[in-house]
Amino acid sequence: MYFLLKELFFPDVTEADAHGILAVGGDLSPERLMLAYRSGIFPWFDDDEPILWWSPPKRMVLFPEELVVSKSMRSILRKNIFTVTFNKDFRAVISNCSTIKRDGQRGTWITDEMIEAYIKLHELGFAKSVEVWQNNELVGGLYGIDIGHIFCGESMFSKVSNASKVAFITLVQNLQIRKYTLIDCQVHNDHLESLGAREIERAAFIEMLSTV
Repeated sequence: MYFLLKELFFPDVTEADAHGILAVGGDLSPERLMLAYRSGIFPWFDDDEPILWWSPPKRMVLFPEELVVSKSMRSILRKNIFTVTFNKDFRAVISNCSTIKRDGQRGTWITDEMIEAYIKLHELGFAKSVEVWQNNELVGGLYGIDIGHIFCGESMFSKVSNASKVAFITLVQNLQIRKYTLIDCQVHNDHLESLGAREIERAAFIEMLSTV
């Protein structure tokens, strides 16, 4: 495992261990975060841990044209139960992602330090959010990093049934129109697999990043 110093550097992703941990330490500056995402690396750590940088051997991704929208979800989208916005309240989205209860997780990796770092990326135009509203209340959403033709998803939340799916489907459909080639979902997730995401080898993911 590589220990990062102040220099703006990451080792080659092939040096990650079997779990995908590549490096430890460094900081969450905009420059380091963007270098990480453009290199196929992302931060993921608990509040009581140092910053851990990951590049897993298998990468969960969605090719926009492979999006799966079930018959029931198509019906929900047609009924206009929800209103969807983009980049209207990034802070509220990431804050909700940090506090929402998730099965099998004892806490959150979205620490206060992470929240402030990604809000700074949002202010710089790199971090984007999708908000889902019902009766003028924020009930779901997601956020991630836009590196140009590839969107790196970070987290999503849902306070009512299907809200996060609506956020994701609407995002993917928007990215399809804009000719994006890939949505990075990082690690395997049954929820996203049901929407068409699948795992590819890290080498294939890195090759796709090189075209951005």
